[in-house]
Amino acid sequence: MDTQSLQAFLAVADSGSFSLAGEHLHLTQPAVSKRIANLEDQVGARLFDRIGRRISLTEAGRLLLPRARQILVMVDDSRRALSNLSGDVTGSLTMATSHHIGLHRLPPILKVYTQAHPDVRMDMRFLDSEQAYQDVLDGELEIAVVTLAPRPDPQLVVEPVWIDRLRFVCSNDHPLAEHHFLELSALSNFDAVLPGHLTFTRDIVVDTFARDGLRVNVALSTNYLETLKMMVAIGLGWSVLPETLIDEEIHVLPIDHPPIERPLGYLFHKNRTLSNAARSMLALLDETRKQVD
Repeated sequence: MDTQSLQAFLAVADSGSFSLAGEHLHLTQPAVSKRIANLEDQVGARLFDRIGRRISLTEAGRLLLPRARQILVMVDDSRRALSNLSGDVTGSLTMATSHHIGLHRLPPILKVYTQAHPDVRMDMRFLDSEQAYQDVLDGELEIAVVTLAPRPDPQLVVEPVWIDRLRFVCSNDHPLAEHHFLELSALSNFDAVLPGHLTFTRDIVVDTFARDGLRVNVALSTNYLETLKMMVAIGLGWSVLPETLIDEEIHVLPIDHPPIERPLGYLFHKNRTLSNAARSMLALLDETRKQVD
């Protein structure tokens, strides 16, 4: 079972398309089909059902899928372990971060890193924190620097670096802006604009209200905090935003409630052999954490 065929198998399974898999792997569609056919010959079973334009995994394909991921992760780990023996900080670093952290927290760290390690090829991916978590679990990423989950997966090493304090905000002409003191319950009477369903930040906010027996009326959602700020500024609803985004365009609400905080930090899989490039990045993040403390 060769790794190229397994990579093609995973690309088709993840994208649901031979042509999209080819684009991802920089191969033609016939080349992807040939690799899948070779793999099916090797395992002695059909891996995909092709009905019209729809492609789905067969029972054999579903059985192979998690094992294929494990095999490729083990191969990558072996390559990294051998490369690490030299002690050189070279090769590639595949990491993800959220748009907010990438814009407001990481730039000075990335500048120091790239100056110290010019031979490292950075494969930086901007993803929602939740997707980055899953990609680390699946072995697609070495590390991620994201909003940390309230209940981290036990397979991950998770380290907070910063604490983001979230403030309740609204537009300057919103009815809530007229008050000098507000109970948390007052916000339940007005529409909110928040990050989308199943995001860590939204869970933190909704759980805060639920502990007081309150509900949040979410009118609109977006996972981009800069877009949330725009929505608040034009009066579409109240929200919570990190202090780093607050300026004269929006009004901070005087809520009688302890501030909502969300941890930001890094994570990697416990069973993954990290490259020297990744270890060097984590060392910089650990140094930043000490400075923050």
